Amino acid sequence: MSVARKGADVFLFQVMMLLCAIWGFQQVAIKLAAADIAPLLQVALRSGIAALLVGALMLWQRGWQGWLGCTWRGGALAGVLFGLEFFFIALGLQYTSASHMAVFLYTAPIFSALGLHLLLPSEHLRRLQWLGIGLCFAGIAVAFGVGMNWKAMDRYVLLGDAFGLLAGMAWGATTVVVRSSRLSEAPPTLTLFYQLGVSFALLLGYAAATGQLGPIRWTPISVGSVLLQGVVVSFLSYLTWFWLLRRYLASNMAVFSFMTPLFGVSFGVLILDEPLSLNFVAGAALVLLGIVLVSNHAWVSRRISLWRYAER
Repeated sequence: MSVARKGADVFLFQVMMLLCAIWGFQQVAIKLAAADIAPLLQVALRSGIAALLVGALMLWQRGWQGWLGCTWRGGALAGVLFGLEFFFIALGLQYTSASHMAVFLYTAPIFSALGLHLLLPSEHLRRLQWLGIGLCFAGIAVAFGVGMNWKAMDRYVLLGDAFGLLAGMAWGATTVVVRSSRLSEAPPTLTLFYQLGVSFALLLGYAAATGQLGPIRWTPISVGSVLLQGVVVSFLSYLTWFWLLRRYLASNMAVFSFMTPLFGVSFGVLILDEPLSLNFVAGAALVLLGIVLVSNHAWVSRRISLWRYAER
């Protein structure tokens, strides 16, 4: 029997605030520890630690049995895309700020919406969503400084921002693969294990091939960064998200999740002392507004209808 999902309440708000703060801090953590351990090795170890924990949980629950035969192809592809996402994050953070990465990474819903629009008839975009996509791409153009003096801009920052956008594309493509394959019906832990396990193998292999396995300095910052990403972010926070999805309306949770880039930008400024240009702030505002319209068009439409009704 299906369980009726609840609307937003104080408990959901508090938990989502904590989750968004954790997710917004992860890029800052990678940047903080970059001098002690290469970002690429950080994200590889992150996936490996979390894969072991999720694998142990799956063996205990045994909910994955019977799903391997029909999901491994989609799981392998989702894992490759998940690995690409964190490859671009690690690469981009070498050039751009954690604040910029936090915003460009969360363009993922735009790309997943476009992909699902092309593949699934039930996911065709509405007019409000197309408006959101237009606002998002306009915001990206503003944030990249289109129309400004390119000679005065830092080309390395722009390169890092581009990698952040590619990470968002890879995340969006991962969502499309999950939603359009048997993974959409499989236990969430199995989908997460595919993503973590495949990305760990690919990222660690690339780090070894490119000489990024060392040197490593196991300082409190580097150990804390790896453990935060592997245990707290990739294991505990993701499982908490899946637990909440079984109890609360996804639309309400999605609205709260857009606090994550705001936390990411705030942590980057406060902890790393990262500067914020006016064009980036304006562009980020347009991007976030566009994402809200695309991911929560039904919720926004209801609010507009209620506002119009109240005005009568």
